[in-house]
Amino acid sequence: MDHDAHKMDTLDGEIAQNVEITRRQFVKKAAAVSCLTTVSLAKVAEMSAGSPPPTNEHRNVLLIISDDHGLADSGCYGNPVLKTPHMDILAKKGVRFTSAFSTVASCSASRSVIFTGLFNHTNGQYGHQHGPANLHTHSWVRGLPVVLNEQGYHTGLIGKFHVQPRQVYPFQELITSDVGYKSIKALQGNRDVWSMAQQAREFLSSEPEKPFFLAVAYSDPHRDWVKSNAIDYPNVKKEIYDPRDTIVPPYLPDKPEVRQELAAYYQSVSRLDQGIGFLLEALEKSGRAGNTLIIYISDNGIPFPGAKTNLYDPGIRLPMIISSPIQRRRGIVNDAMVSYIDIMPTVLDWTGASPPPYDLPGRSILPVSEQENPAGWDTVFASHTFHEITMYYPMRVIRTRKYKYILNLAHKLDFPFASDLYESATWQGILRRGDKRMGVREVEKYIHRPKGELYDLENDPHEVVNVADNPQYKDVPDNLRARLRKWQEATNDPWIVKYIYE
Repeated sequence: MDHDAHKMDTLDGEIAQNVEITRRQFVKKAAAVSCLTTVSLAKVAEMSAGSPPPTNEHRNVLLIISDDHGLADSGCYGNPVLKTPHMDILAKKGVRFTSAFSTVASCSASRSVIFTGLFNHTNGQYGHQHGPANLHTHSWVRGLPVVLNEQGYHTGLIGKFHVQPRQVYPFQELITSDVGYKSIKALQGNRDVWSMAQQAREFLSSEPEKPFFLAVAYSDPHRDWVKSNAIDYPNVKKEIYDPRDTIVPPYLPDKPEVRQELAAYYQSVSRLDQGIGFLLEALEKSGRAGNTLIIYISDNGIPFPGAKTNLYDPGIRLPMIISSPIQRRRGIVNDAMVSYIDIMPTVLDWTGASPPPYDLPGRSILPVSEQENPAGWDTVFASHTFHEITMYYPMRVIRTRKYKYILNLAHKLDFPFASDLYESATWQGILRRGDKRMGVREVEKYIHRPKGELYDLENDPHEVVNVADNPQYKDVPDNLRARLRKWQEATNDPWIVKYIYE
């Protein structure tokens, strides 16, 4: 065996060893690193001065997940064009977070984080579940349905599932049009928002003696607008938008085809909003709203170049609204930097369910939910490896209030495009014209990225000027890189072998 082959075998062995970690090893590593602000679930009650002692007595959870809905794309988040009255009402009744972050900008991987409380490089769901990717969460992981089933909860998911295996995500009722899973005739896909609400109504009335955890996951506003926007879904009003009225985000070019696609996207967002209205009405009529914690999130950023699949803010800084029946203050705008890694601890805090036999890197949001600017919530991490199986581009990120550092672990590769983004009219227009810029960013720099990207977010909120090598910033990159490496080590990132061999 030659030296290179031996080196590759050694690398493969290192990766396998890290991937197949035992739960005991994970606990030991996670507990050893204080920089992650890991909170033992046993201590959550001590922190929850603003929430009552956890109990599972009809402490219900309704988790609403949209697909590719951006931060700025609803009325309550400042868009004056989009009609989203039901999201707006939910925000007035609850808490609207301005700095909520997914940990990855891809559907399956993001959902795995939401349901397990582990970063996707820890839980193993590196990318898409469906099709030729067929990526799986590790079998040792205990997802939310596992721990809540054991707590006596009635658990269900209606709509987009997109994770596997079932043993990690054993929802008692799974109603989805996803390929490979049980289909419901009443569902014209996961955009049939009225029928999804009727399925939710049946779920809410089926086992009233048990507390419930219900996830309702829409496919809106994911691409496929030409087909989906043409369908006459039952009881859904088609909101048609004039492309001239759309708001072009700074990372996209202001071109006719971009505005056309944004108008189609807006229509899909309005259908999503109507679905949320149907769903919340079903919850109210069930008589169970008074005991139900409601969480609304999107899995990742909008389906346009520069957002989805990117760890720039448009890909991971997303809407989050939480409404609790025991809130004393409503209509709060909260600027805490919260993460989707915090969702499982939040649900465990609310339900009182026993945590998995390993520490979770997140913490419950409930203790600070009614504060505008809580202290100690000023750092988040992100991790991306795959979207489709052909889209290998591992990135790791640390983001603070002032800075973001992106480590591109395979920076010599061209940045890959999701197939629907590549064939979009937006990107094809850029290619056809030979544009040098895509909004504020140079096309060349978008496709070819350096190993390290450092952005001064206070002076450069659109993440355009990489100051990683700027002497003006002195020790900032080294400090962030060191913190990032500690986080990778603590969360058993298989890609820590890069530090050893490169």
